[in-house]
Amino acid sequence: MTDTANSSDHMKHASDISDTAFALLDRQGTVVAWTQAAEHLVGYSAGEVVGRSAALVLPRFGAAPTMSAYVGQCRARNGWSGETAVRHRDGRMIAVGMRISILRGQDGAVRWLASSTDVCPLSGDSVNLLVQGAILDHAPIGVSVHDLELRCTWVNDVMESHDGVSRDRRLGRRITDAYLRVETEATEAMMRRVLRSGSANVHEYRTWLPTPLGEERPLAVSFSCLQGADGMPLGGCTISVDVVEGRRERERLTVLGEARSRLGSTLDVMQTGQELADLAVPLFADGVAVDLEQSVPFGEGAPIRIGSIGARLPVLRRVGVASIHRGAPESPWVRGERTLIPPASPLARALRTGRSCLEAKADTAPGGWIDGSPLLAQRMREHGMHSVMVVPIRARRVLLGMAVFIRTENPLPFQETDLLLAEELVGRAAVSLDKARRYRREHTAALALQRNLRPHRLRGGAAVEAASRYLPADIDRGVGGDWFDVIPLSGARVALVVGDVVGHGINAAATMGRLRTAVHTLADMEVPPAELLAALDDTVERLAEADADTPDRNPAVVGATCLYAVYDPVTRRCTMAAAGHPPPAIVDPQGEVTFPDLPTGTPLGIGLGTLFEATELELPEGTLLALYTDGMTETRGESIEEGMRRLGAALARRGLSLEELCNRAMAPVEAQVACDDASLLLVRTRSLGPAGIASWTLPRDETAVRRARNLTTGQLAEWGLAGLDDSMKLIVSELVTNAVRHGAGQIGLRLIRHEVLTVEVSDADPSSPRPRSARNVDERGCGLAMVARLSRRWGTRPAHDGKVLWAEVDLAHASGR
Repeated sequence: MTDTANSSDHMKHASDISDTAFALLDRQGTVVAWTQAAEHLVGYSAGEVVGRSAALVLPRFGAAPTMSAYVGQCRARNGWSGETAVRHRDGRMIAVGMRISILRGQDGAVRWLASSTDVCPLSGDSVNLLVQGAILDHAPIGVSVHDLELRCTWVNDVMESHDGVSRDRRLGRRITDAYLRVETEATEAMMRRVLRSGSANVHEYRTWLPTPLGEERPLAVSFSCLQGADGMPLGGCTISVDVVEGRRERERLTVLGEARSRLGSTLDVMQTGQELADLAVPLFADGVAVDLEQSVPFGEGAPIRIGSIGARLPVLRRVGVASIHRGAPESPWVRGERTLIPPASPLARALRTGRSCLEAKADTAPGGWIDGSPLLAQRMREHGMHSVMVVPIRARRVLLGMAVFIRTENPLPFQETDLLLAEELVGRAAVSLDKARRYRREHTAALALQRNLRPHRLRGGAAVEAASRYLPADIDRGVGGDWFDVIPLSGARVALVVGDVVGHGINAAATMGRLRTAVHTLADMEVPPAELLAALDDTVERLAEADADTPDRNPAVVGATCLYAVYDPVTRRCTMAAAGHPPPAIVDPQGEVTFPDLPTGTPLGIGLGTLFEATELELPEGTLLALYTDGMTETRGESIEEGMRRLGAALARRGLSLEELCNRAMAPVEAQVACDDASLLLVRTRSLGPAGIASWTLPRDETAVRRARNLTTGQLAEWGLAGLDDSMKLIVSELVTNAVRHGAGQIGLRLIRHEVLTVEVSDADPSSPRPRSARNVDERGCGLAMVARLSRRWGTRPAHDGKVLWAEVDLAHASGR
């Protein structure tokens, strides 16, 4: 009898196979019957195909290179389904979804029914046909073949599960003889009309076919006419689809289509894990939990290889949970919490082997594996978990975690078809999670690189107040080739540096880190700006040459620009030199903006051997100095000159803090798509007044040392630093003694009180002294070694008319007397 309420469902299922081509094959793969739908698909008529090998239109079958091998494959697997290609009569190949069903006749005879279509039969979404084939392999589709007298000659095993009629009872009998029901007469009438017309079009017939037990099940049934070599009807082929199960398979395939669009929409592993859980509930699971190995969400730690897990299981954390019940009460752990895995459980087995585990009937009895986690055992028993699937989340032999599917309210246990769908969902999620894991690892590494390569804080000391901003072109990784620094020097001075390596990203950042280290080394050696750039130029060339000699290494980033300046708060003079870098913006205390005309110089690493020139400027106290990279002034649709004017206008606003000025200057850059890294270093100059500086000129004779000690003692007492008197007298004595013995011209002595106490001794001899190790019997040679022990640091630097020896002492113990 018909059911109009379900007619739309039936029609949908019948229409699924309305364009399907059928061919009946014998045991050797020879075509014994053909349909007009098959002729429409491949162009061959029944007369051209029947009696010939199916290899005429089926040249290859997955991994089977020949027809005989393919038939053997079908026998071994009791059929076959998947994606393949068929040859059209005109020679072109057509991709189709194909299903080979084994049909059995009387006396153990075997036939094969091949059905194919160039459109996916159960889903309009672009779901992989191989996946569909795996699921459709288990789909309840019944097949039977009848002769011209409507007697059943061939049938598959599914038909019995549809209508309850066994194969033995069905074979050799008509439908009316097998069922003895009124509805079968209408069925036979439809079959006769198909045979009389000889049409190969699928006819739809929707009915409820009863079973011997009195059950009724909605089936969609279609009929096709099978033709022989002469084009005349040989019989009919009946295809029946269980509407309920078919609808379930359709929903499952729809989920796979949704998974393609939903999973992987983000690189957030927590969100992807939750999306995986949400996809499966309530479609085929009552609850899902997704657990990831703890290093995956954070991008830290070595990946775990499949099969490498021993007795100690990896630490997992829950990242996704979904349930048909509000709040997922059956889950012992919430998102973010560490999960406990019983050692003898299917969960542990799946992690160790990397293979899925299906417990159709979960063992919740006392003494089972669930006792390994009392909390889990309690939840399983309370909520009636009776069926469990565990699917490991893996990608490229790396174990990412696992997904656990459970049933509580649904009384049916999980089946192999459920496991196939779960594995496909998890597999698709694994691809997204692996991408997210690798992105997180790269991002974490990039951030660590950024933290290590750039200054954690800018220390301007008594010389400058500093603030900075950095906007990378590679926003995702947050690193690039720009760098800036404020480097403390001796005598309260500071070095200001900004540089720009060609390109951006991790390679440029790595090169930048090497150059930044070189600049720090040269700055600590007190190399003047022009000489420092020359040395840095040589460094860039050597780095490029070294990388070029390594064939398995990516080419090094070649070329960089740099601006290096030294500001002295005692003299308020700033000496700067540039290597292909734009000039700084200088804003005086009245708000007037200038860009000094510096000798530009050539970029570093070009190899032209150009000499760099330095320029010296005197800056009033409170002057704003802006060092920047070209990303601040070079934007789309704007010239460099316009960008410099824009930057100057943003910095000319008086009364604002450095942080506020940084925000104003960066706002136009942040509003545009970044084409290059943009860096900005702002410093506001300070000066040291006479109250913090004391200087004298000493004669070059035996009285110089005694006088230097007396002057130092008096000045320390005036500054309230008498606690440093003993150590400072020794340091001053050794530095002045060195100048008397090894220097030339007048001797200068200067004390500078700022964050530390600095003593400087100058003379006209440009050669720098070097400490040496003195033997026990030596009377000389230990002076500078003593200075090194008594001071926090010491050194020498060139001066315009000679050199300066200096030493710094902490002020921590200055108050003692």
